[in-house]
Amino acid sequence: MTGTLLRVLLRQRSWNYPTFRARYERAARELAEIDGNPALAALSVSESTYERWCAGAVSPQPDARLVLEHLLGYSAAELLAPPPAAEPHPAKPRPTRGLIHSSAADPGAADEHDMGRTASMAAQRALRWAMTTESQQVGPETMAHVEEEVHRIAAAYPQVPLSAILDDLVEIQDTIFRILESGGAKPSQARNLHLLAAITSGMLAKASHDLGDPASAMRQARAAFVCADQADHAPARGWVRGLQSLISYWAGRPQDASHYALSGGAAAPQTTGTVRIWLASLQARAAAVLGDAEGMRAATRAGAGARERVEVDDLDAIGGLLTFPRVRELYYSAEAEVLLPGSTPTAEQHAAEAVEAYEAVDRSEWAYGDEAGARTNLALARIAGGRLDGVADALRPVLDLTAAQRSAGIVISAQRVHHALSSGPHRTAGAARELRAEIEAFASAPTRALFR
Repeated sequence: MTGTLLRVLLRQRSWNYPTFRARYERAARELAEIDGNPALAALSVSESTYERWCAGAVSPQPDARLVLEHLLGYSAAELLAPPPAAEPHPAKPRPTRGLIHSSAADPGAADEHDMGRTASMAAQRALRWAMTTESQQVGPETMAHVEEEVHRIAAAYPQVPLSAILDDLVEIQDTIFRILESGGAKPSQARNLHLLAAITSGMLAKASHDLGDPASAMRQARAAFVCADQADHAPARGWVRGLQSLISYWAGRPQDASHYALSGGAAAPQTTGTVRIWLASLQARAAAVLGDAEGMRAATRAGAGARERVEVDDLDAIGGLLTFPRVRELYYSAEAEVLLPGSTPTAEQHAAEAVEAYEAVDRSEWAYGDEAGARTNLALARIAGGRLDGVADALRPVLDLTAAQRSAGIVISAQRVHHALSSGPHRTAGAARELRAEIEAFASAPTRALFR
């Protein structure tokens, strides 16, 4: 690798090594103040290390990566990767730790960026003071902050790369656990905090799953279920069981996926929110992989019946990762049909309807990972239908996803298409060979490495 996005950004800002070092050291001191970690304040960078970072020859240590992200407003994975075909405009806003936006559209842009970081540092410092002041007895401002962060991240999760929210998610989980461990919460607050802990741990279970680490995902999910149980919140218990079903399904354990989906229904028998539809859809998908056509159809009917009786609950009100809109139900239903051995005559039609639904859906219900799954299902249905025309068109938006968007589930979905193109009468076709090569390149980078 001869160059990185980091080198491009420094060239755009006319930062030589001495300038970069001075700004890096200042950013380290700012981050130490924000995070309450004095060790960060002592970080610096030698000229040889600076050159190796710019060339992409070495990966910075974790603390150094945090400082780089704080300084430049891009994730470390992006900074150390080759620059995009079109050089990034320095004015493009990039979130850092959910708070800071980088901008350098004009000669005063560096100052604007610095002011943004300074204002963010002041906000973090003020919030930390407020939370410390309320530490003996959890006050309303602390609770409001925790709730707002959990709701914000849950809504953003399906729509942004994991690298954009992971730090904030880990931080808010740690904050909630520290408040619970302090013993300063009132009983009513403790119940709400346990629910928020269940949600954050569940989202971190999804994060580990997206990073291709089902073992860590299950550990987070078990913690999430304990928290949901402590909150005595039936919909949250069902939601966590749904996460465990999801993790098992993508880890190639459909029997476990079926078990957890059924267990979720038992854990939340009176739930009227969309989690019941999700659990039924998870059950249908697992049954399809197991070759149980009748079980798949029964679960699909159960989900449709639950949709007719649905009443929005507090999880649905948060939205994002915590709700199961109709468009997502269409995607799951089509996937079950496509994956059922032998497929069904309506598989391609339903897969196309799911893709069309994602193209037209309201932004609040859109999820790039689910749309990618819907598109790979359409590609699979077309291959199963005996024709290659339209397969590349269905898959193109998936293959165009950035590296930071290639979660484990998306890569597995693309590999299913690769497998389908490698067998049957299509395997020697030129179009099939070309598409297989593209999929191999798409899936070549280990998912977890994208976020280090």
